[in-house]
Amino acid sequence: MKLSDYKALTFDVYGTLIDWESGMIAALKPLTDRAGPELTRDEILQTHAYYESTTQAWTPAKPYADLLGVVYRRLAEHWGVPVRWEDCQAYGASVGQWPAFDDSRAALAYLKQHFKLIVLTNTDNRSFAASNARLGVTFDGVYTAEDIGSYKPAARNFDYMLDMLAQQGIAKGDILHTAESMFHDHAPANRHGLANCWIYRRHDKDGFGATMTPDEMPRYDFRFNSMADLVATHQAEVAQG
Repeated sequence: MKLSDYKALTFDVYGTLIDWESGMIAALKPLTDRAGPELTRDEILQTHAYYESTTQAWTPAKPYADLLGVVYRRLAEHWGVPVRWEDCQAYGASVGQWPAFDDSRAALAYLKQHFKLIVLTNTDNRSFAASNARLGVTFDGVYTAEDIGSYKPAARNFDYMLDMLAQQGIAKGDILHTAESMFHDHAPANRHGLANCWIYRRHDKDGFGATMTPDEMPRYDFRFNSMADLVATHQAEVAQG
């Protein structure tokens, strides 16, 4: 099995291409500073993961920026910190300010020469547009939770993506789903019979950070610690012919 066996890479964005954990930590600072200095980075991220995933399950049609406002309020209640709704909205609007990983832009520019590049993201169109500007590539398909009316790991999101790609002549066997999150992406990719590539951005950290812990570890076909490592492997395949 080689990367060059595939025609399309379908990407999760936040956690894979955009450093959402650093973005979250920075945008949550006005709240976490008041919640107490004893909070660790991982405690903040894990608590966020819980309230984000449960809010997505309860209100699957709510746009991500609006949903994050609710998450901010739930976090404030959890830590016993009073906040204004305007503070909650400001957090929801922060997504476009979250930084890209250092290797994402160059990696996507290279991969665009060899694959169709598709986005399957748990965000809204406005937020993704701001992130897309940081990534600097024109994707061949952009499928947001706002478009679909549900959030990964719901099967509906993957069903929608596969249906849309079939209209472009891209079969399931042509797709390599490329993502960091075991919970949001690799578990449902397994259930849909998709080949998958784990970009293990948290390889030097414990736990699952801003995503929920999966019930059991999904399988994966490829694993790289960065997008740069994925590109280097593809370049080696091309050189070997």
